[in-house]
Amino acid sequence: MELLGEYVGQDGEPQRLRVFCDESSDADPLQSLLSGVAQMKELVSELFDPLVRREAQDPAAAAAAQDGDDEDDAEDETNNHKRTNSDGPSAKRPKPPS
Repeated sequence: MELLGEYVGQDGEPQRLRVFCDESSDADPLQSLLSGVAQMKELVSELFDPLVRREAQDPAAAAAAQDGDDEDDAEDETNNHKRTNSDGPSAKRPKPPS
């Protein structure tokens, strides 16, 4: 069994992550999977550690990078019309008389 992941950096280059889970005949498959997930977590941490350090050293650059990623936010704001809105009464339960 193996776990696969792919990260596409800001430069557009994909980087594959691959972890093999130990499948010895006497090992519990779930335990092997948990071990593989822990290894994948370590790989991801190693991959993002330089980015996190760079962001910590230059908070202004990090803020600029976040400002450039407003595509989804703007799209969410314009898609408000997709929410359903009934003309009926509110679904809230009425308060009991005091």
